[in-house]
Amino acid sequence: MSLLALAEQALAQRTGEPAWLQERRAAALACFREQGLPTTRLEAWRYTNLAGISKTSFELAPAEAEASREAVESVCFPVFGCSLNVFVDGRYRENLSTPGALSGNAHVETDPELARAELGALVDPKQHPLAALNTALFEEVAVLRVPRGTHIEQPVHVVFAASGDATPRLRSPRLLVVAEAGSRVQVVQDHVRLEATAAAGEAPGFTNSVTEVFAEADASVDLVVLQREADADFHISNLAVRLERDARLTSHVISLGGQLVRNDLAATLAGEGSDALLNGLFVGSGERVVDNHTLVDHAVPHGTSRQLYRGILGGSSRGVFRGRVVVRPDAQKTNAQQSNPNLLLSDAAEVDTRPQLEINADDVKCSHGSTIGQLDPEALFYLRARGIDEVRARALLTRGFAHQVLDALPVEALREGLDQVLDRSLAEASGGEPGSAP
Repeated sequence: MSLLALAEQALAQRTGEPAWLQERRAAALACFREQGLPTTRLEAWRYTNLAGISKTSFELAPAEAEASREAVESVCFPVFGCSLNVFVDGRYRENLSTPGALSGNAHVETDPELARAELGALVDPKQHPLAALNTALFEEVAVLRVPRGTHIEQPVHVVFAASGDATPRLRSPRLLVVAEAGSRVQVVQDHVRLEATAAAGEAPGFTNSVTEVFAEADASVDLVVLQREADADFHISNLAVRLERDARLTSHVISLGGQLVRNDLAATLAGEGSDALLNGLFVGSGERVVDNHTLVDHAVPHGTSRQLYRGILGGSSRGVFRGRVVVRPDAQKTNAQQSNPNLLLSDAAEVDTRPQLEINADDVKCSHGSTIGQLDPEALFYLRARGIDEVRARALLTRGFAHQVLDALPVEALREGLDQVLDRSLAEASGGEPGSAP
């Protein structure tokens, strides 16, 4: 069944929702019907071919797929027990969650009425057909609203787990974060595939995710997006952020799994003094394709943005980075930096990178840069001259390259817990065992 037919069937069978949500779903489906899946004829999708998705007949996951807390913990660590919120195939599972007590009585909820004002406000379905498909199909929206002045010290862990069997399944996770004025919050958005699923043949899953973040005046949001699904899976992500006066966002997008991954991130600095720090790390192996597109819109004066996306590619994998910074005519005193260094571990790996600055103001400080290369031979020689064998030396340098992003994660336990996951990903990229490099 095609994605359009699947969405039309699901929408026709959906009942009991508020009229406003039904209308938004119908409008979103109309946008997807008009546009369909993006093709390589579009410049923004030039290097990302979705033929594998279009040729696969996906089904929606059953309402109560089998899942256990042990299965979640085996693939999703570290688990933050203080506020663990588990969604299996886009549906909240109370028996797998331990939401805990957060400051200001904040907690993750699924009542769509709580999302009515903001849902879809940052992602235009006419510009993003896959986000439109998500709006038509998402099961439950995870809503985290942090009250004014509330500082949540512990991370809020939102797990989007994919279950299933040998049948290709489509999931449409949806997350909305609203940080009210003066609030502080750390959110870990974790995309995993349950261990039982990963062992059930090679049928690919398809995660089509949308996240919207609103940071009001003087609010601070630390957002970590982890994508560590199975190698056969497809993953499309659309993250949109709006920052008001003196608001701050730190995002970390880490892609370690999947045969095709596309991450779109758009941040609008809508208030003076707003600050966005965007970090990314992607690792490719085999024939994996990992595509990161970012857009930072400096709409007002006195905004600051910094981007650092690092790619490590091995095998015959391909990495893509398209970073666009727009400085509006009145956005004086803007400070924008953008960097995309990439490390190739094999002759067959490729990276297509294009950092872009569109500056329409004259009193700004903007820079951008990109590099593509292999391990530094002088650094390699330095380590070997001190008795470290070549395999181990290469592994140390590769991990050091990756850890410049990983070490910036806001939660120490998360940094430590991801070491083993990163080790496996780097081993796959290098064609060796964990701890090795080419």
